[in-house]
Amino acid sequence: LSRVLVDESHQTLRWLQRQGLKYRLMYERQAYSQPDGSFLFWGGLHIGNVGGGKGLMEDHREAAARAGVAVRYGHAGTGLINDGGRVVGAGYRTDAGESGEVRAQSVILASGGFEANPEMRRRYLGEGWQNAKVRGTPGNTGEMILAALDAGAAKGGDWSTCHSVAWDAGFAENESNFELTNQLTRGGYPLGIVANRNGERFIDEGADFRNYTYARYGRDILNQPGSVAFQIFDATTRPMLRAEEYDMPGVSVMREDSLPALAARAGIDPVVLERTVGDYNSRIDATKPFDPNIKDGRASGVEPRKSNWALALDTPPFYAFPVTCGVTFTFGGLKTDTYGRVLNSAGNPVPGLLACGEALGGLFSGNYPGGSGLAAGAVFGRRAGSVA
Repeated sequence: LSRVLVDESHQTLRWLQRQGLKYRLMYERQAYSQPDGSFLFWGGLHIGNVGGGKGLMEDHREAAARAGVAVRYGHAGTGLINDGGRVVGAGYRTDAGESGEVRAQSVILASGGFEANPEMRRRYLGEGWQNAKVRGTPGNTGEMILAALDAGAAKGGDWSTCHSVAWDAGFAENESNFELTNQLTRGGYPLGIVANRNGERFIDEGADFRNYTYARYGRDILNQPGSVAFQIFDATTRPMLRAEEYDMPGVSVMREDSLPALAARAGIDPVVLERTVGDYNSRIDATKPFDPNIKDGRASGVEPRKSNWALALDTPPFYAFPVTCGVTFTFGGLKTDTYGRVLNSAGNPVPGLLACGEALGGLFSGNYPGGSGLAAGAVFGRRAGSVA
């Protein structure tokens, strides 16, 4: 699966572009300028959809209309129709409470994972995960994955981990917000430190480029007291933060002229936070120049170590952005071949049943490189469609 994703992602995006989807270079998220005026797109993520997720869906709607594809909105899948061992359709329930079914030669499940199902999160990810905030659609509740298992499918991938990020903890409407969407993410932590309510750091904020760490740190935040942490910056680091996230309307932030005042306002132990910041500042290897374009080795030798991009937090005012765990999607799904054909426990295809996107398991475990989920959905969706 991974080899196919790597080999076919570029050609698949070119194919989508020919269908009318629009892309642009993402200067504001993954790029910093270099002395010669060029940009290095760190983390390996160069392009995004024009208009973000909302633009992506609008482009898909227009492409589907041009191709004569009928889209039924307000229809929730309720199960699969099995006829003599072959999947021949799916049942549905509408927003109006009406039930029905659609029959076809084959069914491709693109119904997502189970991230919006608190009980399934608790069961498979562990106790406490029922309290995570759902970043995206509330409709990915796992029913169609369970229906596929009932139809003889085997589980695929890691059902015990997921994609989860640092997410605005104080914004009132911080779940499934289709207007602000990704603006509620807080991905600037490599430029500062992250502390819990006890005033202690608990991650290496500079372990790698943001694109390779952001999807695993939500889990660490969930395990902190109150499932809350605080990203701390000062007057020097604050202007480097991504405006889309840190200057969004209604952003949750505290600003004070001293660390004790900031801690008191945020509900952090002030004595411990001041000691944490002091230790962090004093252990920075200032012989290494700061360079956000590379893993610069400018480390702070505290415990836990900050391996790169360590800048002293010593210039007031100071800022604290409260964050919690935002769950994006679950990694576990259905076992498939490289064309999305769903397999049973013996490794044989379940006739008539395919899967793609987050319903397909086996690509990710414990961590995730940014952008690869959208690429995987496109690659394996196209492959499944070619053999359905």
